[in-house]
Amino acid sequence: MDAATLLAIAEPNRINIIELLRNVGALTLGEIAGRLGLRLPQSSKHMRVLADAGIVQVQADANRRIFQLRQEPFIELDHWAKSFIQVKEEQYDRFDALLQKVKQQKLNEQKGE
Repeated sequence: MDAATLLAIAEPNRINIIELLRNVGALTLGEIAGRLGLRLPQSSKHMRVLADAGIVQVQADANRRIFQLRQEPFIELDHWAKSFIQVKEEQYDRFDALLQKVKQQKLNEQKGE
């Protein structure tokens, strides 16, 4: 997992931009700024951060820049998050096995074995 991705999405305005692009698709800088109530310079800065982190791709169309989400960083983020879930599930499985062992020992003690 790339730390730049996490840093880029850690800012609330950038999360809002990501959500907007996820729901709507490709938008120009002006459309993004207008829909989120941001100033153009502020929007431009956020889009630069997202582009530098590889979260969005930029396509030039005459004098317009069209932004669209890239899937790869989100796939990596998903795999990274799932790795934590896998570790926890393995811990729970070991804990469950230990509980079953203790229960079986208690039953054996009660039977006098």
